Amino acid sequence: MTDTVNISGSLRNRLTLTLIGGAAVLAILLFVVVRGYAAQIAQQGQDSILAASVTSILDAAILRDGAIEVDFPYASLSMLSTRADDRVFYAIYQDGTLLSGYDTLPVPTAQSGSVTVHRSTALGGAPIRMATAARTLVGVDTRTVVSVSVAQTQDALAVTLNGISRNVALFGGGFFLLTVILSFWATSKTIRPLRRLTTSITRRGPEDLSPVTSPVPAEMTSLVSSLNHLMARLDTSLKQSEDFIAEAAHRVRTPLATVRSHAEATLQRVDQAENRKALRAMIRAIDESSRAASQLLDHAMITFRADQLEREDVDLVNLMRELVLRLTPVAQMKDIALQITGDDCVVVAGDTILLQNAIRNLIDNALKYSPVESEISIHVTALPAPRIEVRDQGPGFPPDEINDLASRFSRGHNSKGIIGSGLGLTIAQDVAEAHNGTLILSNLPGGGACATLLF
Repeated sequence: MTDTVNISGSLRNRLTLTLIGGAAVLAILLFVVVRGYAAQIAQQGQDSILAASVTSILDAAILRDGAIEVDFPYASLSMLSTRADDRVFYAIYQDGTLLSGYDTLPVPTAQSGSVTVHRSTALGGAPIRMATAARTLVGVDTRTVVSVSVAQTQDALAVTLNGISRNVALFGGGFFLLTVILSFWATSKTIRPLRRLTTSITRRGPEDLSPVTSPVPAEMTSLVSSLNHLMARLDTSLKQSEDFIAEAAHRVRTPLATVRSHAEATLQRVDQAENRKALRAMIRAIDESSRAASQLLDHAMITFRADQLEREDVDLVNLMRELVLRLTPVAQMKDIALQITGDDCVVVAGDTILLQNAIRNLIDNALKYSPVESEISIHVTALPAPRIEVRDQGPGFPPDEINDLASRFSRGHNSKGIIGSGLGLTIAQDVAEAHNGTLILSNLPGGGACATLLF
């Protein structure tokens, strides 16, 4: 039987994907923040140099005879040199009138005495960064405002930011890769207690319904508690089922046996042929009901015990002798001889009650189909593997039905008029399978059937 489990995905995969997704978001956020911060720092560095250049030019401006003179310092522009050979532009204004420099630069907006004003703009299609500052010069009879603007292209800054971006990307990628590895490790370690619990439950046999006592994480407490309650209820239910089967076997067999004995006693006192015929039919029906009920209960008991075998060393030869001793009176009624051959001792590890049921049903099946004054041979051997062969001299198994006779309630076409329920061979096969064995049905070359229990 295949268990059908409704699967809604992997808890481990969900946890792993959640951690990896979070790591990806953090890596992207880290890249954006670090790159933005680096761009801000780099821009501040460039702005400081531009401001220093503007200040040095303003410091060189003097008012002489009402005219502005600027002893243009070399260092004011040389300090702006970069590896990328950024272009530098400047413009000097007096009261809004260009004195020197590039007239393509935007007109300065800085007020005299204010701090240096920085702005980003474009010149000739190239992005530039410009710093502007103004200063008021006072002469004898003159008062004028001088403003200076210095601009620089952004090539070096772009190269620097690209390098920083590349390093940050590599760092973020390494962080993401490390996080992925840690995610798999963390999820594996997190799921490990659940796997241990699953393995512990899987390795248990059906007879082991004891509660789970191994330590578990707090999040699994409710699950384990519910599982322990379920196993406790199941254990109680199985014990009640076993008691019910035993009680049912007693309560069904005893009344039927009583009714049969009364019917036989009545048959001895009845003279009319019609009444005697009816009583014989009643006795036959009682026998069929008793046998069917007995085998149904035996099958239920085997089904119940098959999952929780009480294994012990069983000598099949001694077990066979006990069964033959019990069944000899039934065999003598048909003048059938029961013979045991083979080894003196054949020991297997099995459940005595189940083995008795299986062998008794095979012998009983042989007794039903054996003719009067025949022999049933029971051969028990240990090599090459423990086996029991029950051979009779009856009609044998129908060849076209032999593969289906061990099915539940299945009977051959030659069973007409013979009391049976179709469970005898089923019981034997279930017992064999419970002991990791098999039931083999075959016909003997000289006639008769052979049922083999192979362990």
